[in-house]
Amino acid sequence: MSKSLQAIRGMNDILPEQTPVWRYFEGTVSRLLDNYGYKQIRMPIVEFTELFKRSIGEVTDIVEKEMYTFEDRNGDSLTLRPEGTAACVRAVLEHGITGGGQVQKLWYIGPMFRHERPQKGRYRQFHQIGLEVFNLDGPDIDAELIVLTWRLWGELGIRDAVKLELNSLGTSESRGRYREALVEYLSAHHDKLDEDSQRRLKTNPLRVLDTKNADTQAVLVDAPKMADYLDDESRAHFEGLKARLDAVGIPYVLNPKLVRGLDYYSKTVFEWVTDKLGAQGTVCAGGRYDGLVEQMGGKPTPGVGFAMGIERLVLLLETLEQIPEEISRQVDVYLCAFGEEAELAGLALAERVRDQLPNLRLQVNAGAGSFKSQFKKADKSGALYALILGDDEMAQQVVGFKPLRGQGEQQSIAWDALAAHLATCVVQG
Repeated sequence: MSKSLQAIRGMNDILPEQTPVWRYFEGTVSRLLDNYGYKQIRMPIVEFTELFKRSIGEVTDIVEKEMYTFEDRNGDSLTLRPEGTAACVRAVLEHGITGGGQVQKLWYIGPMFRHERPQKGRYRQFHQIGLEVFNLDGPDIDAELIVLTWRLWGELGIRDAVKLELNSLGTSESRGRYREALVEYLSAHHDKLDEDSQRRLKTNPLRVLDTKNADTQAVLVDAPKMADYLDDESRAHFEGLKARLDAVGIPYVLNPKLVRGLDYYSKTVFEWVTDKLGAQGTVCAGGRYDGLVEQMGGKPTPGVGFAMGIERLVLLLETLEQIPEEISRQVDVYLCAFGEEAELAGLALAERVRDQLPNLRLQVNAGAGSFKSQFKKADKSGALYALILGDDEMAQQVVGFKPLRGQGEQQSIAWDALAAHLATCVVQG
């Protein structure tokens, strides 16, 4: 017997009963970004592999272990994008939209791909919403990114469940000095480091700070601190960011071990974390990458951005039961028609109602059926009300109007008055 077809491990279907929450979250974010003046950009999910090697860093875990890379028929090495910033930088460079100091405030949404061990909140195909801002170098735009996420958490009802962690990595020069001091310190305690940290010590020593190993964490207690190596410019930038967050009243925690997993970050780095999802606690993260555009062949261009994981935030909404009740209801009104003449009249009536109430979610029964079967489908749809068209209603040019979710008797509504009645009832319902 042939093996049954199924999705690739870690790449999941999002089923119809799940998509309303996704649409609610995505719609809330897109409206907020419109209000803050961000414009959407859409990039391919496949890029040349070299793009990610140059931007993310060849010795990062993502490039070394996690990318989906393959050769196409032309022999080119291609990769499913593991993150969005590099692709966005490539796009703005290719199309010249940041030239001449043009400020660009962009956002994107879509799937990313990393070959990780799948677990709850961490998948091989996952979805992100990302923001990238170019040609603004002050702490004011860093603050705006954090402020708008704070507003988003408020609109979603999850502010009490997330915490902001901040750090500054300084410029590449100050980070280089710190790197030397950290390597010297860790080398003196080499035998006490876990195997993964020993490897990172040679390739990407700042990532040792991000270890979850208890023994290595103990070694790091007395390690040099990045704050002691910051240059004056980075220190002033960080103080400016903190002052703006204080002015808005956004609480934060300084985390000197926060370094992020990508090589391109400089100065500001931040994460929004939660303790409601177990090990997968980061729901939004980002920072400044002033050298990345130049590193990828462009002119010196300040950049800052972040990405948020949709799966984890949807999971957080579900865990905290912060999903509006009406989100799960996809139908407001269900029209039942009995007999061909009633079906024809019902179709025409439904379209007239939709002309007058374009936001009404009106489903017309398909497939005919008995009175009992149609009402069963109406109830299963989650509709608030059922509309009924049978022989008696056709003769009087009325429609039966029956509440499905609460008190109230069935009544008859004239066809011409139906839209006005629905506008009142559905809003009130």
